[in-house]
Amino acid sequence: MPKLQGFDFWSRTLRGARHVVAPMVDQSELAWRLLSRRHGAQLCYTPMLHAQVFVRDANYRKENLYCEVCPEDRPLIVQFCANDPEVFVQAALLAQDYCDAIDLNLGCPQMIAKRGHYGAFLQEEWDLLQRMILLAHEKLSVPVTCKIRVFPEIDKTVRYAQMLEKAGCQLLTVHGRTKEQKGPLSGIASWEHIKAVRKAVAIPVFANGNIQCLRDVERCIQDTGVQGVMSAEGNLHNPALFEGRSPAVWELAEEYLDIVRQHPCPLSYVRAHLFKLWHHTLQVHQQLREELAKVKTLEGVAAVSQELKLRCQEDISRQKEGEKPSGGLPFFHWICQPYFRPGPREGSKENRGACGKRALEEEEGSTDVLSKNKQKKQLRNPHKTFDPSLKPKYAKCDQCGNPKGNRCVFNLCRGCCKKRAFKETADCPGHGLLFKTKLEKSLAWKGAQSRPQEPQQAGPGEPGNFFPEVTGSALA
Repeated sequence: MPKLQGFDFWSRTLRGARHVVAPMVDQSELAWRLLSRRHGAQLCYTPMLHAQVFVRDANYRKENLYCEVCPEDRPLIVQFCANDPEVFVQAALLAQDYCDAIDLNLGCPQMIAKRGHYGAFLQEEWDLLQRMILLAHEKLSVPVTCKIRVFPEIDKTVRYAQMLEKAGCQLLTVHGRTKEQKGPLSGIASWEHIKAVRKAVAIPVFANGNIQCLRDVERCIQDTGVQGVMSAEGNLHNPALFEGRSPAVWELAEEYLDIVRQHPCPLSYVRAHLFKLWHHTLQVHQQLREELAKVKTLEGVAAVSQELKLRCQEDISRQKEGEKPSGGLPFFHWICQPYFRPGPREGSKENRGACGKRALEEEEGSTDVLSKNKQKKQLRNPHKTFDPSLKPKYAKCDQCGNPKGNRCVFNLCRGCCKKRAFKETADCPGHGLLFKTKLEKSLAWKGAQSRPQEPQQAGPGEPGNFFPEVTGSALA
Protein backbone atom coordinates (compact mmCIF):
# COMPACT_ATOMS: atom_id res chain seq x y z
CA MET A 1 0.00 0.00 0.00
CA PRO A 2 1.22 3.52 -0.73
CA LYS A 3 2.19 5.53 2.34
CA LEU A 4 -0.60 7.91 3.36
CA GLN A 5 0.33 11.55 3.78
CA GLY A 6 -1.01 14.68 5.42
CA PHE A 7 -4.77 14.78 5.93
CA ASP A 8 -5.28 11.29 4.47
CA PHE A 9 -2.90 9.95 7.12
CA TRP A 10 -4.71 11.86 9.89
CA SER A 11 -8.23 10.93 8.82
CA ARG A 12 -7.64 7.28 7.88
CA THR A 13 -4.68 5.97 9.90
CA LEU A 14 -5.18 8.16 12.98
CA ARG A 15 -8.98 8.00 12.54
CA GLY A 16 -9.35 11.75 12.74
CA ALA A 17 -7.97 11.85 16.30
CA ARG A 18 -8.71 15.06 18.20
CA HIS A 19 -7.88 14.02 21.77
CA VAL A 20 -4.17 13.19 22.08
CA VAL A 21 -2.00 12.06 25.02
CA ALA A 22 1.46 13.61 24.84
CA PRO A 23 4.78 11.73 24.85
CA MET A 24 5.98 11.88 28.48
CA VAL A 25 9.26 10.38 29.70
CA ASP A 26 8.54 7.55 32.18
CA GLN A 27 4.84 8.55 32.22
CA SER A 28 3.13 7.63 28.93
CA GLU A 29 3.88 3.91 29.29
CA LEU A 30 1.47 1.23 28.02
CA ALA A 31 -0.61 0.97 31.22
CA TRP A 32 -1.20 4.73 31.33
CA ARG A 33 -1.98 4.86 27.61
CA LEU A 34 -4.61 2.13 28.03
CA LEU A 35 -6.17 3.99 30.96
CA SER A 36 -6.27 7.21 28.95
CA ARG A 37 -7.83 5.47 25.93
CA ARG A 38 -10.60 4.08 28.15
CA HIS A 39 -11.43 7.65 29.12
CA GLY A 40 -11.56 9.49 25.82
CA ALA A 41 -8.01 9.61 24.41
CA GLN A 42 -8.03 8.78 20.68
CA LEU A 43 -4.27 8.83 19.98
CA CYS A 44 -1.26 8.22 22.22
CA TYR A 45 2.50 8.67 21.93
CA THR A 46 5.15 6.50 23.54
CA PRO A 47 7.58 8.13 25.96
CA MET A 48 10.53 9.75 24.18
CA LEU A 49 13.07 7.07 23.21
CA HIS A 50 16.77 7.70 22.53
CA ALA A 51 17.43 6.71 18.92
CA GLN A 52 21.09 5.81 19.47
CA VAL A 53 20.32 3.55 22.46
CA PHE A 54 17.38 2.02 20.61
CA VAL A 55 19.67 1.02 17.73
CA ARG A 56 22.46 -0.52 19.79
CA ASP A 57 20.59 -2.08 22.75
CA ALA A 58 18.20 -4.98 22.13
CA ASN A 59 17.04 -4.95 25.76
CA TYR A 60 16.11 -1.27 25.49
CA ARG A 61 14.01 -2.06 22.41
CA LYS A 62 12.32 -4.96 24.17
CA GLU A 63 11.59 -3.05 27.38
CA ASN A 64 10.28 0.10 25.70
CA LEU A 65 8.41 -1.14 22.64
CA TYR A 66 8.63 -4.76 21.56
CA CYS A 67 7.19 -6.32 24.71
CA GLU A 68 4.37 -3.77 24.86
CA VAL A 69 2.52 -4.80 21.70
CA CYS A 70 -1.21 -4.54 22.46
CA PRO A 71 -4.06 -4.40 19.91
CA GLU A 72 -5.96 -1.88 22.08
CA ASP A 73 -3.00 0.50 21.97
CA ARG A 74 -3.57 1.86 18.45
CA PRO A 75 -3.23 4.27 16.80
CA LEU A 76 0.21 4.82 18.32
CA ILE A 77 3.10 7.14 17.44
CA VAL A 78 6.64 6.32 18.60
CA GLN A 79 8.74 9.37 19.45
CA PHE A 80 12.54 9.51 19.18
CA CYS A 81 15.12 12.11 20.10
CA ALA A 82 18.08 12.18 17.72
CA ASN A 83 20.62 14.51 16.13
CA ASP A 84 21.98 12.27 13.38
CA PRO A 85 19.95 11.42 10.23
CA GLU A 86 21.36 7.90 9.83
CA VAL A 87 20.85 6.95 13.48
CA PHE A 88 17.32 8.40 13.50
CA VAL A 89 16.35 6.39 10.43
CA GLN A 90 17.97 3.18 11.75
CA ALA A 91 15.96 3.47 14.97
CA ALA A 92 12.78 4.31 13.07
CA LEU A 93 13.19 1.29 10.79
CA LEU A 94 13.40 -0.95 13.86
CA ALA A 95 10.21 0.60 15.31
CA GLN A 96 8.01 1.20 12.26
CA ASP A 97 6.31 -2.22 12.33
CA TYR A 98 5.04 -1.56 15.86
CA CYS A 99 3.38 1.83 15.34
CA ASP A 100 1.48 4.09 12.94
CA ALA A 101 4.05 6.90 12.64
CA ILE A 102 7.48 8.02 13.85
CA ASP A 103 7.80 11.37 15.63
CA LEU A 104 10.98 13.45 15.96
CA ASN A 105 11.21 15.27 19.29
CA LEU A 106 12.09 18.92 18.65
CA GLY A 107 10.37 20.25 21.76
CA CYS A 108 12.20 18.98 24.87
CA PRO A 109 13.56 22.05 26.72
CA GLN A 110 15.26 20.26 29.62
CA MET A 111 18.96 20.54 30.47
CA ILE A 112 19.54 16.89 29.58
CA ALA A 113 18.39 17.72 26.03
CA LYS A 114 20.86 20.59 25.91
CA ARG A 115 23.71 18.32 27.01
CA GLY A 116 22.65 15.59 24.59
CA HIS A 117 22.08 18.11 21.78
CA TYR A 118 18.53 17.13 20.89
CA GLY A 119 14.94 18.30 21.36
CA ALA A 120 14.29 22.05 21.29
CA PHE A 121 18.04 22.70 21.16
CA LEU A 122 18.08 21.67 17.49
CA GLN A 123 15.55 24.31 16.44
CA GLU A 124 18.22 26.63 14.99
CA GLU A 125 19.85 23.86 12.91
CA TRP A 126 17.49 23.86 9.95
CA ASP A 127 19.86 22.14 7.51
CA LEU A 128 20.32 19.18 9.88
CA LEU A 129 16.57 18.93 10.53
CA GLN A 130 15.81 19.02 6.81
CA ARG A 131 18.20 16.12 6.21
CA MET A 132 16.75 14.09 9.09
CA ILE A 133 13.12 14.52 8.02
CA LEU A 134 13.86 14.06 4.32
CA LEU A 135 15.80 10.81 4.86
CA ALA A 136 13.12 9.43 7.18
CA HIS A 137 10.38 10.37 4.71
CA GLU A 138 12.22 8.52 1.93
CA LYS A 139 13.19 5.38 3.87
CA LEU A 140 10.23 4.66 6.19
CA SER A 141 7.03 2.84 5.39
CA VAL A 142 5.13 4.98 7.91
CA PRO A 143 4.81 8.79 8.00
CA VAL A 144 7.22 10.99 9.95
CA THR A 145 5.86 13.70 12.25
CA CYS A 146 7.41 16.41 14.45
CA LYS A 147 6.69 18.01 17.81
CA ILE A 148 8.12 21.51 18.11
CA ARG A 149 8.24 24.55 20.38
CA VAL A 150 7.74 28.07 19.06
CA PHE A 151 10.20 30.91 18.60
CA PRO A 152 9.36 34.25 20.26
CA GLU A 153 8.63 35.65 16.77
CA ILE A 154 5.50 34.33 15.03
CA ASP A 155 6.95 34.77 11.52
CA LYS A 156 10.06 32.72 12.34
CA THR A 157 7.87 30.00 13.88
CA VAL A 158 5.81 29.91 10.67
CA ARG A 159 8.93 29.62 8.48
CA TYR A 160 10.23 26.86 10.77
CA ALA A 161 7.00 24.89 10.38
CA GLN A 162 6.98 25.37 6.61
CA MET A 163 10.56 24.13 6.37
CA LEU A 164 9.63 20.91 8.23
CA GLU A 165 6.56 20.44 6.04
CA LYS A 166 8.63 20.85 2.87
CA ALA A 167 11.18 18.30 4.15
CA GLY A 168 8.46 15.65 4.48
CA CYS A 169 6.78 16.10 7.89
CA GLN A 170 3.19 14.81 7.63
CA LEU A 171 1.79 16.10 10.94
CA LEU A 172 3.01 18.85 13.23
CA THR A 173 2.41 19.25 16.96
CA VAL A 174 3.07 22.82 18.11
CA HIS A 175 3.69 23.51 21.79
CA GLY A 176 2.92 27.20 22.17
CA ARG A 177 5.84 27.93 24.48
CA THR A 178 9.47 28.77 23.78
CA LYS A 179 12.27 26.51 25.00
CA GLU A 180 12.96 29.01 27.80
CA GLN A 181 9.39 28.61 29.16
CA LYS A 182 9.69 25.63 31.50
CA GLY A 183 9.25 24.75 35.15
CA PRO A 184 8.10 27.73 37.24
CA LEU A 185 8.68 29.99 34.21
CA SER A 186 6.24 28.07 31.98
CA GLY A 187 3.72 30.87 31.75
CA ILE A 188 0.89 30.79 29.24
CA ALA A 189 1.23 29.01 25.88
CA SER A 190 0.64 31.22 22.86
CA TRP A 191 -2.30 30.04 20.80
CA GLU A 192 -1.60 32.91 18.40
CA HIS A 193 1.61 31.17 17.29
CA ILE A 194 -0.29 27.89 16.83
CA LYS A 195 -3.06 29.62 14.85
CA ALA A 196 -0.51 31.24 12.53
CA VAL A 197 1.21 27.89 11.89
CA ARG A 198 -2.11 26.19 11.19
CA LYS A 199 -2.96 28.81 8.55
CA ALA A 200 0.48 28.58 6.92
CA VAL A 201 0.84 24.82 6.41
CA ALA A 202 -1.13 22.23 4.43
CA ILE A 203 -0.69 19.34 6.89
CA PRO A 204 -2.64 18.52 10.09
CA VAL A 205 -1.61 20.43 13.21
CA PHE A 206 -2.05 19.48 16.87
CA ALA A 207 -1.97 22.14 19.59
CA ASN A 208 -0.23 21.66 22.94
CA GLY A 209 -0.37 23.97 25.96
CA ASN A 210 -2.99 25.45 28.36
CA ILE A 211 -5.18 22.31 28.31
CA GLN A 212 -6.64 21.54 31.73
CA CYS A 213 -10.23 20.46 30.94
CA LEU A 214 -12.51 19.53 28.03
CA ARG A 215 -13.69 23.14 27.68
CA ASP A 216 -10.07 24.15 26.99
CA VAL A 217 -9.88 21.48 24.26
CA GLU A 218 -13.01 22.77 22.54
CA ARG A 219 -11.96 26.40 22.87
CA CYS A 220 -8.47 25.69 21.51
CA ILE A 221 -9.84 23.92 18.42
CA GLN A 222 -12.27 26.78 17.82
CA ASP A 223 -9.70 29.56 18.35
CA THR A 224 -6.78 28.04 16.42
CA GLY A 225 -8.43 25.80 13.82
CA VAL A 226 -6.18 22.83 14.67
CA GLN A 227 -7.13 19.23 13.97
CA GLY A 228 -6.43 17.96 17.47
CA VAL A 229 -5.29 18.92 20.96
CA MET A 230 -2.52 17.26 22.97
CA SER A 231 -2.45 17.16 26.77
CA ALA A 232 0.38 16.26 29.15
CA GLU A 233 0.05 17.77 32.65
CA GLY A 234 -3.74 17.92 32.42
CA ASN A 235 -3.89 14.24 31.49
CA LEU A 236 -1.57 13.21 34.35
CA HIS A 237 -3.79 14.86 36.96
CA ASN A 238 -7.07 13.78 35.35
CA PRO A 239 -6.94 10.92 32.80
CA ALA A 240 -10.70 11.42 32.27
CA LEU A 241 -10.07 14.97 30.99
CA PHE A 242 -11.15 14.11 27.42
CA GLU A 243 -14.43 12.69 28.75
CA GLY A 244 -15.25 15.99 30.41
CA ARG A 245 -15.42 14.26 33.82
CA SER A 246 -13.73 14.87 37.15
CA PRO A 247 -14.16 11.55 39.01
CA ALA A 248 -12.98 10.64 42.48
CA VAL A 249 -9.22 10.09 42.48
CA TRP A 250 -9.45 6.56 43.86
CA GLU A 251 -11.66 5.49 40.97
CA LEU A 252 -8.90 6.15 38.42
CA ALA A 253 -6.08 5.11 40.77
CA GLU A 254 -7.63 1.67 41.33
CA GLU A 255 -8.34 1.22 37.61
CA TYR A 256 -4.75 2.16 36.76
CA LEU A 257 -3.32 -0.29 39.31
CA ASP A 258 -5.49 -3.08 37.85
CA ILE A 259 -4.06 -2.34 34.38
CA VAL A 260 -0.50 -2.34 35.75
CA ARG A 261 -1.08 -5.84 37.13
CA GLN A 262 -1.91 -6.98 33.59
CA HIS A 263 0.79 -4.87 31.87
CA PRO A 264 3.64 -4.44 34.40
CA CYS A 265 5.94 -1.42 34.33
CA PRO A 266 8.69 -0.09 36.65
CA LEU A 267 7.43 0.77 40.13
CA SER A 268 8.88 4.28 39.79
CA TYR A 269 6.37 4.99 36.98
CA VAL A 270 3.46 3.79 39.13
CA ARG A 271 4.57 5.84 42.12
CA ALA A 272 4.97 8.96 40.00
CA HIS A 273 1.46 8.56 38.57
CA LEU A 274 -0.08 8.19 42.02
CA PHE A 275 1.78 11.26 43.26
CA LYS A 276 0.14 13.20 40.42
CA LEU A 277 -3.34 11.74 40.90
CA TRP A 278 -3.29 12.18 44.68
CA HIS A 279 -1.42 15.50 44.54
CA HIS A 280 -4.06 17.65 46.27
CA THR A 281 -4.95 14.98 48.85
CA LEU A 282 -1.28 14.55 49.77
CA GLN A 283 -1.19 18.24 50.66
CA VAL A 284 -3.82 17.46 53.32
CA HIS A 285 -2.60 14.04 54.51
CA GLN A 286 1.13 14.72 54.29
CA GLN A 287 2.18 11.79 56.49
CA LEU A 288 1.12 9.41 53.72
CA ARG A 289 3.40 11.17 51.24
CA GLU A 290 6.46 9.66 52.94
CA GLU A 291 4.83 6.21 52.99
CA LEU A 292 4.09 6.39 49.26
CA ALA A 293 7.69 7.41 48.59
CA LYS A 294 9.14 4.53 50.63
CA VAL A 295 7.10 1.48 49.57
CA LYS A 296 9.00 -1.05 47.47
CA THR A 297 6.23 -3.17 45.91
CA LEU A 298 3.15 -2.66 43.77
CA GLU A 299 0.95 -4.04 46.54
CA GLY A 300 2.56 -1.59 48.95
CA VAL A 301 1.70 1.29 46.63
CA ALA A 302 -1.87 -0.05 46.34
CA ALA A 303 -2.13 -0.22 50.14
CA VAL A 304 -1.12 3.46 50.50
CA SER A 305 -3.62 4.40 47.80
CA GLN A 306 -6.34 2.49 49.67
CA GLU A 307 -5.44 4.30 52.89
CA LEU A 308 -5.72 7.64 51.07
CA LYS A 309 -9.16 6.57 49.85
CA LEU A 310 -10.26 5.80 53.43
CA ARG A 311 -8.95 9.17 54.65
CA CYS A 312 -10.90 10.94 51.88
CA GLN A 313 -14.08 9.08 52.78
CA GLU A 314 -13.62 10.18 56.39
CA ASP A 315 -13.20 13.78 55.18
CA ILE A 316 -16.42 13.43 53.16
CA SER A 317 -18.31 12.13 56.20
CA ARG A 318 -17.17 15.16 58.24
CA GLN A 319 -18.02 17.63 55.47
CA LYS A 320 -20.49 20.31 56.48
CA GLU A 321 -23.38 21.36 54.28
CA GLY A 322 -22.44 24.30 52.06
CA GLU A 323 -18.72 23.90 52.80
CA LYS A 324 -16.45 25.00 49.93
CA PRO A 325 -13.09 23.56 48.86
CA SER A 326 -10.08 25.03 50.66
CA GLY A 327 -6.89 26.38 49.13
CA GLY A 328 -8.62 28.00 46.18
CA LEU A 329 -9.27 24.63 44.50
CA PRO A 330 -12.21 24.31 42.10
CA PHE A 331 -13.16 20.93 43.67
CA PHE A 332 -12.51 19.13 46.95
CA HIS A 333 -9.08 17.50 47.15
CA TRP A 334 -10.41 13.97 46.51
CA ILE A 335 -11.66 14.95 43.04
CA CYS A 336 -9.42 14.77 39.93
CA GLN A 337 -8.72 18.35 38.90
CA PRO A 338 -6.10 20.55 37.23
CA TYR A 339 -2.84 21.46 38.89
CA PHE A 340 -1.59 24.98 38.25
CA ARG A 341 2.17 25.22 38.51
CA PRO A 342 3.21 28.09 40.80
CA GLY A 343 5.23 30.88 39.24
CA PRO A 344 8.69 32.02 40.34
CA ARG A 345 8.97 33.32 43.89
CA GLU A 346 8.11 36.94 44.29
CA GLY A 347 10.31 37.47 47.36
CA SER A 348 13.51 38.80 45.85
CA LYS A 349 12.66 39.63 42.24
CA GLU A 350 13.98 43.12 42.81
CA ASN A 351 17.41 41.72 43.58
CA ARG A 352 17.75 39.08 40.88
CA GLY A 353 15.14 39.75 38.19
CA ALA A 354 12.07 37.72 37.33
CA CYS A 355 13.96 34.97 35.53
CA GLY A 356 16.98 34.69 37.81
CA LYS A 357 17.80 31.69 39.96
CA ARG A 358 17.72 31.85 43.73
CA ALA A 359 20.97 33.40 44.92
CA LEU A 360 23.15 30.88 46.72
CA GLU A 361 24.02 33.33 49.45
CA GLU A 362 20.35 33.60 50.36
CA GLU A 363 20.24 29.97 51.42
CA GLU A 364 22.51 30.19 54.46
CA GLY A 365 21.28 26.73 55.45
CA SER A 366 17.80 28.09 56.23
CA THR A 367 14.96 25.64 55.60
CA ASP A 368 12.74 28.55 54.53
CA VAL A 369 14.51 28.87 51.20
CA LEU A 370 15.99 25.40 50.74
CA SER A 371 14.38 23.09 48.18
CA LYS A 372 12.41 20.09 49.46
CA ASN A 373 15.19 17.70 48.49
CA LYS A 374 17.76 19.71 50.43
CA GLN A 375 15.44 19.89 53.43
CA LYS A 376 15.18 16.08 53.39
CA LYS A 377 18.97 15.75 53.23
CA GLN A 378 19.30 18.13 56.16
CA LEU A 379 16.80 16.10 58.19
CA ARG A 380 18.90 12.98 57.62
CA ASN A 381 22.13 14.82 58.40
CA PRO A 382 21.64 17.96 60.57
CA HIS A 383 25.32 18.93 60.14
CA LYS A 384 25.04 19.05 56.34
CA THR A 385 25.57 22.48 54.83
CA PHE A 386 24.83 23.78 51.35
CA ASP A 387 27.22 26.70 51.51
CA PRO A 388 29.12 26.58 48.18
CA SER A 389 32.22 28.11 49.76
CA LEU A 390 32.62 25.02 51.98
CA LYS A 391 32.43 22.52 49.12
CA PRO A 392 35.75 20.87 48.20
CA LYS A 393 37.36 22.28 45.07
CA TYR A 394 38.32 19.79 42.39
CA ALA A 395 40.82 20.28 39.61
CA LYS A 396 39.18 19.84 36.22
CA CYS A 397 39.95 17.31 33.52
CA ASP A 398 41.99 18.86 30.69
CA GLN A 399 39.52 17.56 28.09
CA CYS A 400 35.94 17.46 29.35
CA GLY A 401 35.80 19.65 32.48
CA ASN A 402 34.80 16.87 34.90
CA PRO A 403 36.86 16.45 38.09
CA LYS A 404 40.20 14.84 37.23
CA GLY A 405 41.80 11.97 39.12
CA ASN A 406 44.27 13.16 41.75
CA ARG A 407 46.78 10.47 40.78
CA CYS A 408 46.05 10.27 37.06
CA VAL A 409 49.24 10.28 35.00
CA PHE A 410 47.45 12.18 32.20
CA ASN A 411 45.64 14.72 34.45
CA LEU A 412 42.27 13.50 33.15
CA CYS A 413 39.00 12.16 34.53
CA ARG A 414 38.57 8.40 34.46
CA GLY A 415 36.53 8.35 31.26
CA CYS A 416 39.00 10.44 29.25
CA CYS A 417 41.94 8.64 30.85
CA LYS A 418 40.56 5.25 29.80
CA LYS A 419 40.19 6.37 26.18
CA ARG A 420 43.71 7.79 26.05
CA ALA A 421 45.35 4.88 27.84
CA PHE A 422 43.64 2.44 25.47
CA LYS A 423 44.64 4.46 22.40
CA GLU A 424 48.28 4.79 23.50
CA THR A 425 48.50 1.34 25.18
CA ALA A 426 49.63 2.97 28.40
CA ASP A 427 49.13 2.43 32.14
CA CYS A 428 47.49 4.71 34.68
CA PRO A 429 47.91 3.20 38.17
CA GLY A 430 45.86 6.06 39.64
CA HIS A 431 42.77 4.88 37.81
CA GLY A 432 43.72 1.19 37.91
CA LEU A 433 44.14 1.02 34.13
CA LEU A 434 46.90 -1.38 33.06
CA PHE A 435 46.65 -1.70 29.27
CA LYS A 436 50.44 -1.71 28.75
CA THR A 437 51.14 -4.20 31.53
CA LYS A 438 48.44 -6.59 30.35
CA LEU A 439 49.69 -6.41 26.76
CA GLU A 440 53.28 -7.17 27.83
CA LYS A 441 52.11 -10.15 29.90
CA SER A 442 50.02 -11.41 27.01
CA LEU A 443 52.94 -11.16 24.58
CA ALA A 444 55.27 -12.88 27.03
CA TRP A 445 52.81 -15.74 27.50
CA LYS A 446 52.34 -16.16 23.73
CA GLY A 447 56.13 -16.19 23.27
CA ALA A 448 56.52 -18.89 25.87
CA GLN A 449 53.81 -20.99 24.21
CA SER A 450 55.37 -20.70 20.73
CA ARG A 451 58.91 -21.92 21.79
CA PRO A 452 59.43 -25.74 21.32
CA GLN A 453 59.93 -27.50 24.63
CA GLU A 454 63.25 -29.46 25.04
CA PRO A 455 62.81 -33.11 26.15
CA GLN A 456 64.03 -33.64 29.68
CA GLN A 457 66.49 -36.51 30.43
CA ALA A 458 65.17 -38.67 33.17
CA GLY A 459 67.46 -40.09 35.90
CA PRO A 460 68.18 -43.80 36.44
CA GLY A 461 65.09 -45.76 37.32
CA GLU A 462 62.75 -42.84 36.51
CA PRO A 463 59.78 -43.35 34.18
CA GLY A 464 61.46 -41.40 31.41
CA ASN A 465 64.43 -43.83 31.23
CA PHE A 466 63.58 -46.73 28.90
CA PHE A 467 66.44 -49.05 29.92
CA PRO A 468 66.90 -50.11 33.52
CA GLU A 469 70.22 -49.37 35.15
CA VAL A 470 72.70 -52.21 34.49
CA THR A 471 74.95 -53.00 37.41
CA GLY A 472 78.42 -54.57 37.31
CA SER A 473 77.23 -57.83 38.87
CA ALA A 474 74.62 -58.25 36.18
CA LEU A 475 77.26 -57.92 33.46
CA ALA A 476 79.29 -60.61 35.11
